[in-house]
Amino acid sequence: MRYVALTGGIGSGKSTVSARLAELEAAIIDADGVARDLQKPGGAAFEAMVGHFGDGIVGDDGELDRPSVATLVFNDKEALATLNKLVGPLIRTEIRRRATELAHTDGIVILDIPLLAEGEHVYGNSATAVIDIPTETAVLRLVEFRGMERDDAEARIRNQASREDRLALANFVIDNSGSPTDLEAEIQRCWQWMQGLEQTEWPPHTPSADDAES
Repeated sequence: MRYVALTGGIGSGKSTVSARLAELEAAIIDADGVARDLQKPGGAAFEAMVGHFGDGIVGDDGELDRPSVATLVFNDKEALATLNKLVGPLIRTEIRRRATELAHTDGIVILDIPLLAEGEHVYGNSATAVIDIPTETAVLRLVEFRGMERDDAEARIRNQASREDRLALANFVIDNSGSPTDLEAEIQRCWQWMQGLEQTEWPPHTPSADDAES
């Protein structure tokens, strides 16, 4: 396989790019989807979160009350750090398991991970593609297409890694500052680049941050 991380800040269009790459027959490992699976009732992350934060984060339907979790951690860095410590290792283990299942294929495997620049963890990807967009453009799109208040959009962007930090990780940059037609051209350019990558050696030899901590 050729194993490529895909990342971008909120409002960058990462979901659109990931979906289009799936249409081009890339295999997608969606970090957010992995987290949702593990946070279903009875899942390892669900049990860990409820065990620490209490039943107040569980809705009447027995599912996690995600708005309550967001309210709990959004303005509390200590609570957010605790949440990441509880859930992060579980997510990374599941991501590696799914990547291992695809390791002996000839395809392109995309690790779709929004917070790649915020972490210090090694996933084994051999290259990283970053979707780049000017901050003001991201704010305007969040307001227009997601119905956010401008202050909320700006606050969420501030709480993520900077544009510069993401670009520092990039082996390839997808520019999404233009029109949908422009983005399609960028995706095609990225797809061609991915086709030329060497096969990813697996399992990765570089230890992860989890291994270093253990």
